[in-house]
Amino acid sequence: MTRAWTVHQPPIVTSLESALVMLASVITLIAASQLAAFLGAGGPEPWLAVSIVAGALVYAASGLIAWWRRPGNRLGLVMVAGGVIWLLNALVFASQPLLVAVGVVTATLPLGVIVHLLLVFPSGRLRSTLARWTVIAGYAVCLVLQIPLYLWAPAASPDGMLAMADRPELVTVGSRVQTGAGMCVMAITAVVLSVRFHRASERRSVLGPLYVYGVAVVLLVPLVPIVVRSMTGFDSSIATAGQIVLLVVAPMLFAVAMMRGGFARTGELEQLGEWLGSAAGDRPDLGTALATALGDDSVQLSYWLHDRGGYVDADGRSITAPTAGNGRGLAEIGVGGRRVGGIFYDRNLIADPELVNSAGRVIAIAVDQQRLTVQLRASRRALQQSRARIVEASDRERRRIAQNLHDGLQAELVLLSVEAQRLAGTEAGTSPEERAQAAERLRWRIDHAAAGLRDLVYAVMPAPLVEQGLGPAIEDLVDRMPVPTTLEMSVDRNLPDAVQATAYFVMAEALNNAARHAGARHIAVRLTDRAGVLVIRVDDDGIGNAHPAGGFGLTGLQDRVEVLGGTLRIDSPVDHGTHITAELPCPAALGV
Repeated sequence: MTRAWTVHQPPIVTSLESALVMLASVITLIAASQLAAFLGAGGPEPWLAVSIVAGALVYAASGLIAWWRRPGNRLGLVMVAGGVIWLLNALVFASQPLLVAVGVVTATLPLGVIVHLLLVFPSGRLRSTLARWTVIAGYAVCLVLQIPLYLWAPAASPDGMLAMADRPELVTVGSRVQTGAGMCVMAITAVVLSVRFHRASERRSVLGPLYVYGVAVVLLVPLVPIVVRSMTGFDSSIATAGQIVLLVVAPMLFAVAMMRGGFARTGELEQLGEWLGSAAGDRPDLGTALATALGDDSVQLSYWLHDRGGYVDADGRSITAPTAGNGRGLAEIGVGGRRVGGIFYDRNLIADPELVNSAGRVIAIAVDQQRLTVQLRASRRALQQSRARIVEASDRERRRIAQNLHDGLQAELVLLSVEAQRLAGTEAGTSPEERAQAAERLRWRIDHAAAGLRDLVYAVMPAPLVEQGLGPAIEDLVDRMPVPTTLEMSVDRNLPDAVQATAYFVMAEALNNAARHAGARHIAVRLTDRAGVLVIRVDDDGIGNAHPAGGFGLTGLQDRVEVLGGTLRIDSPVDHGTHITAELPCPAALGV
C-alpha cells in the first residue's frame, strides 16, 4: 500500500504562519474599528468609506495568502502594505482632524501601490532599472506632487491644519502637473507590462489576465475622474468609486494568477531536507519536490553526462540548455568540483538565482546518485539508436551494391554476351582486320567491366587493406587525395581486423568530407598507438561547421567507433577547419 508523502512543518514555516495570523488579526481589528466609527458618525457618504475599507481587506487578504504561499517572495509584503495604505486612505472619513490629515496626505498613494505591484509580479523584485525608477516616480507623484493640493487649499485640509495659504491658482497648476506626471508613469508601466507579456511565451495563460488588466487599469485610473465629470456631470465621489473598483480587482487577479501558476510555499527549502530524509516509497520524484519547494511548476531537473558533454532528462533524452533572452535560467549542480546536473527555471518568476543555487546544493548528492541511473538509461537508448542506425546503414549499403550490380555490371555483362554471340556468328567473308577490331572492342569492354567490379569491391573492402594491412592502405588512400595531405603514422604492431577496418573507414570518410565539402587546402592525418589505444586524428583548414546531424557519414562513423567501445570527437568551429579525433581500444593482448 502506497502512503502519501507528508512533510512536517519546519519551525520557520510555523513561525511565519503564527506571525501572519497575528498580522491578519490586527488588520481585521483596525478595519472593523474604522467601519464602526465611520458608520456610527453618520457621514454623508458612508458607502464610500465602507468601499475603501473593503478594498483594504481585499489587498491585505490577497497579500497574506501570497506571503504564506511564497515566504521568500516580496509580493505578499507589498500587497499587505497596500492594504495598510488603503486603511490610512480611509481616515479622510474620520472625525479627528489629525487622522483626517493622514488620509489627505495618502489620498493618491493607492495608485503608487498598484504600479509597484504590477512591476514586481511575479518574482517580487524590480528586475530592471526602468522598473525601479518607475516605481519611485509613482510614489513621488502620489506623495510629493500631492502637497500643493492641500498646502494651498484650506478647504481640503482638516481645520486648515495642513494649509499655508488659499491659492487656488497654485492648486490648479499642481493638480495638472500631478495628473500629467501620473499619466506618464502609468504609460511607462503599461509599456513595461506589454513587453513582459510579449516575452512571457511559456506562461502567458497565467500572466496574461493580470498584465492585460494591469495595462487597462494604469491607463484608465487617471482618466476616470475626467471622463466621469465631463460625460455625466456626477460629483467626484462617483469617480472615486470607479477608481476603487478598478484598483480592487487587481489583487484578486494576483491571487488567481498565483493559484493557476502553481506558486507553492518555499519554507526556506527545508522541505527538500524532509524529502531527503523520508523513505523512498513515501515521497514523490525529486523533480516534483524541487518544483514544489521553489514555487515554480516549470522547473526542470536535468543531469549532466560527461561523455556527451550535455544535459539529459530523467529518461536520458538530451536537453538544450537555456539561452539568454528566452526567460529561462540555469543553476548548475556540483559535487566535489564535478558538475552533475542543473536546474532550469523561470527567471521571471524566481528573480534571485541564489535561491535556486541553494536548492541545488541541498539535493546535489541525490542528483549525483540518480545521474548514474539516468546515464544507464541514456546509454541504453543510445545503444538502441546506434543498432537501429547500423541496421539501416547495412540495408542501405546492400541496396546500393545490389543497384550497382543490377544497373551496372549485370547490364554490361548482358551486352558483352550479345557482343560475343555476334562475334562468333560473323560471316566467313569478314576480313581478319574487322574480326580483330571486334575482338579488341570486346576485350576493352570486358576490361571496363572488370574495372567497375574492382571499384565496387574496393568500396566494400579495399584490396590494400585486405592484402597488405592498415599502413599501406592508408598510404594508398593519402596518395589518391586531390588535396595536399600529410601523413604521420607510428603503429609498430599488428591490429585486429575490426580495428583496422574501422580506422580505415574513419580516415576515408574524414578525408572525403574535407576534400569534397569543407573546401580544405591542406589536410593532416596522424595515426598513433598509445597505451593500448589507437588514436586517429584528421585535421583540415576548411570551412568547418561539420557535425554528425548533417548526414549519414559522420553518424555512421560514430556508430562504428562506439561498437568497438571507442570515442569519436568532432571539433568544427565555423571558418576554423574541422578536427576529428577517434580513439579505438586496442589492448596489446589483441596484437599478433
